Amino acid sequence: MAWGVKPVFLQQVHGIDVVQLKSSQLAHLPPADACFTDEKNVVCTIMVADCLPVLFYWPQAQVVAAAHAGWKGLALGVLEATLDRAAPQTDIDDCKVWLGPCIGPHHFEVGDDVRNAFCDSDSLSADAFLKTSKNGKYLADLAWLARRRLNLRGIAQVEGNDSRPNWCTYSQPELYYSHRRDGVSGRFAAGIALV
Repeated sequence: MAWGVKPVFLQQVHGIDVVQLKSSQLAHLPPADACFTDEKNVVCTIMVADCLPVLFYWPQAQVVAAAHAGWKGLALGVLEATLDRAAPQTDIDDCKVWLGPCIGPHHFEVGDDVRNAFCDSDSLSADAFLKTSKNGKYLADLAWLARRRLNLRGIAQVEGNDSRPNWCTYSQPELYYSHRRDGVSGRFAAGIALV
């Protein structure tokens, strides 16, 4: 493993549960879609295919976190839950966030149910959905939606995926696995640790 430390994999379920990783309690973790730690050499790891991996770092508090943000978890509030659990007493200005690769806005076709899951609570989220020629279908920008939710929580330092094609898992078969493109199971990982 290139990280030099062992990653901790979660049983991800497209939800919003967040678990704290302690080196003494890694054997029996409950299902969760986000994790955090303040211990060194414990890698918060997220597995994705077309979903968005989101990594967090609080330099002053020395806390790291990772979240699995598929559309469902993102709409339900997995990023907000991660912020609330990982460093609730920390100044929000201290939080740095990196968005990893995910299916891009030219390939992520969704229905009214997905659009409504975001727009019902935030009308400006409509900017992330482009109507297609198919009835009730839209192209959605998952990275934009994540940035929007983070910005609403006061997170200004967001790096990484800016919705350009070079971040798209679907259109980069030489770099990324894509479940929507390939139709078979497979994943890649994103992780963060204190060392």
